[in-house]
Amino acid sequence: QVQLVESGGGLVQAGGSLRLSCAASGGTFSTYAMGWFRQAPGKEREFVAAIAWGGMRTYADSVKGRFTVSRDNAKNTIYLQMNGLKPEDTAVYYCAARRFIAPANKSEDYIYWGQGTQVTVSS
Repeated sequence: QVQLVESGGGLVQAGGSLRLSCAASGGTFSTYAMGWFRQAPGKEREFVAAIAWGGMRTYADSVKGRFTVSRDNAKNTIYLQMNGLKPEDTAVYYCAARRFIAPANKSEDYIYWGQGTQVTVSS
């Protein structure tokens, strides 16, 4: 059973930066594709970014050029560097894992989920 634990959320002013981390345990992390999703109040969960075991990355259009996903297989951890934050980025951010090499941008393609970390961007 894979367990995922996010950290690094918080309150930041518009234009600021945060780095989220997601630590994985209980599985063969290096063979999993990993993703970041977010859910704002009253909205559906949406894709943010994903990274394959080999490092290939994909992003939602809304975060391209501002967010960067990375992974450290030696530490069983992925990261989401968020720069140029906007109030519309406010949400609970979740990391997720899937037992495939390639990343995916649909939440139903992931089987393991963390508990989420709150990101709040003030204007």
